[in-house]
Amino acid sequence: MNDQRLPRELCQLFPDGGRGRVLPAPLPAGDVVWPDPGYTRQGEAARPAFWMSAEPAGGEDWARLRECHPHSGLWPLLLDESAQPWGLGQVVPDDPRQIDHFTAEGFMTEVWQEWVSQMPHDALDELEPYGAICPGPAPPGVLKADPEAVADWYAGELVAKGMPLGLVAAARGSDALAVMGWQGALHHNEWMVPLAAVVRSWEDRFGARVVSVGFNTLELSVAAPPVDLEHASHVAAEHWTFCPDNVVQGPGDLQRYAEQIIGGHTWSFWWD
Repeated sequence: MNDQRLPRELCQLFPDGGRGRVLPAPLPAGDVVWPDPGYTRQGEAARPAFWMSAEPAGGEDWARLRECHPHSGLWPLLLDESAQPWGLGQVVPDDPRQIDHFTAEGFMTEVWQEWVSQMPHDALDELEPYGAICPGPAPPGVLKADPEAVADWYAGELVAKGMPLGLVAAARGSDALAVMGWQGALHHNEWMVPLAAVVRSWEDRFGARVVSVGFNTLELSVAAPPVDLEHASHVAAEHWTFCPDNVVQGPGDLQRYAEQIIGGHTWSFWWD
């Protein structure tokens, strides 16, 4: 691999100026995206939120930059531009250290209790076999493939949409969501920090990798999916608290949603 020091604009993404980090050449043409102070209402940002390519990326671009992440500290994302003007800086970056204060279990329990308290009693049938009782996070899956290989494959599938490439200074894909200030969980939880804690847990338990984000969408590759209905139902319960629209406006209940995710190597989320 032909490594070189990070270009100056990428060094701006790091609090330490990108000291000691390298990147394979060449980097596609692009530039950094600064948060819009009028949008964040936080004043001028200390550093850009992320870097974005000027042209759509190829699957090989994503895979090459993902492979270099341990050396560059930059996590690649395909940025769906169908409804999100990324270049306008309509993002609210957060410090990834805040993610340490949240857990998938805590988030799931809190959302479950809140939503169940607002649901008509007969609507609890949608949550069978759990009903009003939150089951907590599902057990880990068993790896069926290398997580990075699955992520590269999924990126290769998604590039047909013609999406630019984003690079975020983050230790892992889940953290990139908070660092770049993505707010895609519309009308549910637009503060990304606790949701990033959930995605961290999925990275660890299911070999998930963050591949693409849009205005209100999130695409994950999954290397250790549930392979039977019982496990998939438990995972479906997590997905319901993370993105209720996937279930409620999709198949309508946990059991039918669970059937859809058995053995699947991709998890797609959208918020209405």
